[in-house]
Amino acid sequence: MGIALADTELFAGVEEGEIAVLLQGVGAVSRRYPAGARILGEGEGVSSFGLLLSGRAQAVKEDTQGRSVILALLKPGDAIGILLAARPGRPSPVTVRAVEEAETLHLPFAGLVAGCQKGCPGADRLLYNYVGVAAEKGLLLHERIDCLLRPTVREKVLAYLRREAARAGSNTVSLPLDRAAMADYLHVERSALSRELSRMRRDGLIDFCKHQFSLLQVEGEKPPVSHM
Repeated sequence: MGIALADTELFAGVEEGEIAVLLQGVGAVSRRYPAGARILGEGEGVSSFGLLLSGRAQAVKEDTQGRSVILALLKPGDAIGILLAARPGRPSPVTVRAVEEAETLHLPFAGLVAGCQKGCPGADRLLYNYVGVAAEKGLLLHERIDCLLRPTVREKVLAYLRREAARAGSNTVSLPLDRAAMADYLHVERSALSRELSRMRRDGLIDFCKHQFSLLQVEGEKPPVSHM
């Protein structure tokens, strides 16, 4: 199921009656991608920012061993290439792939600026939202780095789960990852992740069933030392 543009952060505050005129004014185009297709390639120049309307996608980067590291998980409403669009000379450092059939909306940054200059209805609000979403994307990258820099598998898992629990407002969360994808996202071996998850459940830190995880540890308690 797709998402209505009025319900996204980028178009928040833009009147529904203005959206169609705004999209035409800035030169927006929509595209569809089958599962596994490349939405954005590493090294490609970017002059427009995208919005994932339906489906799921991942931003990935290959490490020095050729293994793909998941940098971001994208759901409907999430932006694509928003940090790059304003700097069209910079090549993309990541590849974005559709995990399942997806639809995207692409808006040229230059077209948005021109729309503001011409007084296109809603363009000023869209540019204001663009700055906010770009700032949030930068903060999320800091969170991602914080997770990757944790020295043990246990600390990586706890950092990730606590972040997702805080975002959901609940100690129980349903993750959009299977074990292989979770291992890639945390940049650990799948076997090491499986062993540590079992130990963490044994130690009373978490409980889980398939994609659903529950944090059992009281916030602020010092976690037991990892066996890894």
